[in-house]
Amino acid sequence: MVRRVRTGLGGQGLTTLSTFADVERFAAMGTRVELHRFGAGETNALAVARRTIEAVDDALTIHRPSPTTAVNERLMAGQDAAIDDPVLLDALMAIEEAYAATLGLFDPAADRRFASDGWGNVTFDRMTARIAAARPVGLDFGGFGKGFALDRACAALRLAGVGSACLSAGESSIAVVGQHPLGGGWPFAIPHPSWPDQMLIELELDDESLSISSTVGAGTQAPERAATIRPGDGMAVTGARCTAVIDRLGARAEAMSTALIVADDARAALLIGERPTHRFLFDLSQGAPVPAPSARMQLQ
Repeated sequence: MVRRVRTGLGGQGLTTLSTFADVERFAAMGTRVELHRFGAGETNALAVARRTIEAVDDALTIHRPSPTTAVNERLMAGQDAAIDDPVLLDALMAIEEAYAATLGLFDPAADRRFASDGWGNVTFDRMTARIAAARPVGLDFGGFGKGFALDRACAALRLAGVGSACLSAGESSIAVVGQHPLGGGWPFAIPHPSWPDQMLIELELDDESLSISSTVGAGTQAPERAATIRPGDGMAVTGARCTAVIDRLGARAEAMSTALIVADDARAALLIGERPTHRFLFDLSQGAPVPAPSARMQLQ
């Protein structure tokens, strides 16, 4: 249910700003989703954004019957499949681009049961909307699905005239529309997963998305949480790492943050070097907090 409140927003050295704020909270994609809209926009904007996210969940989930599970059944049986669902088709096109951009390190078909079998063995024809695999594979969109869903929700909000909003799917997938209601970027601080009172990094987003991935911390111990799989050998990544990636698109940020978790040193350096103020990798294996750099000035 959307709750409309009259909110006073103020800060040190700033004139107090009074604006309408809508809030929508619900469960989707196995996590808590929050949508916050500030200022102008159609009255049902958040309800439309919610339906957009739920449509992505319905299309990409592997935890109940869905277009993705139907495709997986055929791929696991060695059969090709037609992609009839437009949301799934768009997601697969985004996956294809993300796989190339991450040097093959983001792989939604990586599976420890099949070792080297993954997206590299998949043939996806976007023109005919068909997919096939040389060997049995199954698709698992994972965190990518959350970023993809937030992207579509942000697009729906912009179409509804919303100029300022903050969206989150869990605590690891965040997207903002426009600038903060007070102007400027939206500030975020990422805590150390093992020492919450220590900050890894402080960031500001401006009409951007943020993805955080980690192999340590309370969230990684959840019973339903799947291990991060390294493409190529299908082994679970056990090193203590945390990544943070900023991108205009949440799907791309999710793919890159996952890629940096599984990357070897050479490929991690290459990927970070392409956008050093937007991609961060923290080695937490030393068992002590790392200094918290600030990227606020770099990102302005």
